[in-house]
Amino acid sequence: MTTTSVSPSLISTLSGEFYTDPEIFAAEQERIFEAMWFCVARAADLDKPGSFRTCQVGRESVLVSRARDGSVKAFLNICRHRGARLCTQESGEVKRAFQCPYHAWTYGLDGKLVAAPNLTSMPDVDRVEFGLVTVHVREWLGYVWVCLADDPPSFEEDVIGVVAERLGDAEAIGNYGIEGLRPGRRITYDVRANWKLIIENFMECYHCATIHPELTEVLPEFADGFAAQYYVGHGAEFGEEAQGFTVDGSEGLDRIPTVAEGQDRRYYAMTVRPQVFINLVPDHVIFHRMYPMAADRTVVECDWLYLPRVVDSGADVERSVELFHRVNQQDFDACERTQPGMESRAYAKGGVLVPSEHHIGAFHAWLQARLGA
Repeated sequence: MTTTSVSPSLISTLSGEFYTDPEIFAAEQERIFEAMWFCVARAADLDKPGSFRTCQVGRESVLVSRARDGSVKAFLNICRHRGARLCTQESGEVKRAFQCPYHAWTYGLDGKLVAAPNLTSMPDVDRVEFGLVTVHVREWLGYVWVCLADDPPSFEEDVIGVVAERLGDAEAIGNYGIEGLRPGRRITYDVRANWKLIIENFMECYHCATIHPELTEVLPEFADGFAAQYYVGHGAEFGEEAQGFTVDGSEGLDRIPTVAEGQDRRYYAMTVRPQVFINLVPDHVIFHRMYPMAADRTVVECDWLYLPRVVDSGADVERSVELFHRVNQQDFDACERTQPGMESRAYAKGGVLVPSEHHIGAFHAWLQARLGA
């Protein structure tokens, strides 16, 4: 990062090339997305043996599926014969096995090679050795997380530990029972911006008074520019007039009964690097997963999670969903407006962070350390 002399109140940002350079993005794919725990799917979406989902993790397509024993498995989505993409659909279900559409090599739900044309005439072919390449997998908070590294980092430290550090207590997130909640809505956004711009935006609230009128009505302290993530353990308190976390401040839906008294009428946000945002309010949870696709393109999948009885009853979640949907649209529009500026000569040495954004500097330092910059 090229730095320049700035006023004591300000600190320098990353330079523009970090948001546009394909070589830097390739390094991020290798050293971040393919080396860390990466959240890929809601576990409940893999609701029966043979159900699967494919997703992009760094440079790899990963196939996540439910095995016959009920466990979740993850594999590189590549046939071991000639390297064809095994599953081309984003999601689906197979009855007993995955079959390559090129030469019909067939793999069981455990990844083992079970059949191929003329395979019986090749008894020396080891069906385990030539099975699908496995990927490390964990389930937490009702989501599936994978890691492509041969020797993955500690999930307890890098994922659970980050949440504990933000909330001040590892058990605090357990009060929301996220694994038992159900999606009331899922929206996918295709954002023409670098993934880091989205993270930086989510981490700060200096922009909130400018572009988030609905959010600051419900959370008045955000109008002062300090985001909830700025303070360990802090949850932004609802305004006196707000009855719930809804677009018009009206009453929300059934409160999650295990939410602690101190968590009531508060909003908590956290970033789990490299690509998850978790937002907690008393009656629902908003869970974002980012899929960086290119230096200037990021797909974001967002789930609104409620108590099962709320979803099963057909309750109207629109006012609840609309608040953060607008926040997402406002944020992603800002990121897309920023992305072209990253290529400007005016940003060749980067920009600056004001005091309420200084914690983003720690994110930049973390990124540079990961890249070995």
